[in-house]
Amino acid sequence: MDKLEDRKTDIEKVAEDLFNHAIDREDVKWLMAHLAPEADIKRNTVAYELQILKIISVGWSLSYYLEHSPHKTAISELFWKAIYEFSQSLSETTGLMIGQDIDYFQILKERLDMYVAAMDKQPDAQEPALVVGPEFARTCGNVDDIFTFMTGSKMFIATITRVKEYLEAVRLR
Repeated sequence: MDKLEDRKTDIEKVAEDLFNHAIDREDVKWLMAHLAPEADIKRNTVAYELQILKIISVGWSLSYYLEHSPHKTAISELFWKAIYEFSQSLSETTGLMIGQDIDYFQILKERLDMYVAAMDKQPDAQEPALVVGPEFARTCGNVDDIFTFMTGSKMFIATITRVKEYLEAVRLR
């Protein structure tokens, strides 16, 4: 019985760690600080979309890197539940500030669906980041801005790399 409880605690810890990583803003701030001044884009939009991309990249990574793991469902459910609760709180706070209802979780879901659909349209793409980057730039308002393309690609690559390294380090069995 203790082993089962330990395993559950391990799974909960993994989901919590990944949730905390997904909502951490330090890499968003870093990428924004290094976004070229020549970028023909609204910087507030890029910062907003980078956080969305980071959250959904963690979720996407769980499905991808845990594809054959018996813990995939449990970790994913705990992660997305935490994201949902975070989204509800953020939606309420933002709604009060701007006087308009928003559903941040729905926005996350729509963006995830958008990126997955873009990847599905280009199954021969060698790197998902080559699909995510232009889609990110398009979502930010300028599909032709290479600086925004690269910023989105960097966020995606850095996030999935960190999730992969973390999952390899925790070695859930």
